[in-house]
Amino acid sequence: MKLLNVGFGNMVNTTRMVAIVSPDSAPVKRLVQDARDAGRVIDATCGRRTRAVIVMDSDHVVLSPLQPETVAGRMEGKAKSTDEEDVE
Repeated sequence: MKLLNVGFGNMVNTTRMVAIVSPDSAPVKRLVQDARDAGRVIDATCGRRTRAVIVMDSDHVVLSPLQPETVAGRMEGKAKSTDEEDVE
């Protein structure tokens, strides 16, 4: 099991991730709202703006304050040293 930091020390199991998407489109907004209504949203933003939505194979949806490119880069091992560089 490999854990991925999705912001502020919050970790996600990379083997269970299905997609990393931007929260701007209407279908993704509906996906997040439906998951919120069903109690399947994990909010890892610590009050910051949601910049990436991570869809898990268990139908849970993780909200991250990091850009989707940053999350994907961390999966490939190109991680930055701190979260504060990514979140403004």
